[in-house]
Amino acid sequence: MFHVALYNPQIPQNTGNIIRLCANSNCLLHLIEPLAFSLENKNLKRAGLDYHDLTTTTVHKNYESFLEHMGDNRIFAVSTKGKKIYSDVKYQKNDVFLFGSETRGLPQEIHDIFDNLKENRKIKIPMKENSRSLNLSNSAAVVIYEGLRQLNFKL
Repeated sequence: MFHVALYNPQIPQNTGNIIRLCANSNCLLHLIEPLAFSLENKNLKRAGLDYHDLTTTTVHKNYESFLEHMGDNRIFAVSTKGKKIYSDVKYQKNDVFLFGSETRGLPQEIHDIFDNLKENRKIKIPMKENSRSLNLSNSAAVVIYEGLRQLNFKL
């Protein structure tokens, strides 16, 4: 089982799609405040359909409380600023995929933390040169299913 973490998500429909994705891929979802919407938002609920009860979602007050909750789990920052292609990593059960907000990505202070790790855990999805970014829920699906493929789709 993987963990998916969204730092400061902005668009409720993306979070709803990721709730549905997590339910179907047996991932745990972590939302790191501040959130740009209420968890009661109708667009969030509509996008997540009836999958809200089929996944575990934990809301963290800040990045530090999220880190504390994750303990020794490996965290991979998924970013257009990543140096390693997501499919070049050997994933393990309980790995965490951390995504930034749709409008700003991860803040510089989180990039700095990952830049100073001994192991490179800042990953990217290859894109055409000069492209800005992929949709958040699409990016989450790409990375999650690569991890599941590597683990022989053991849900």
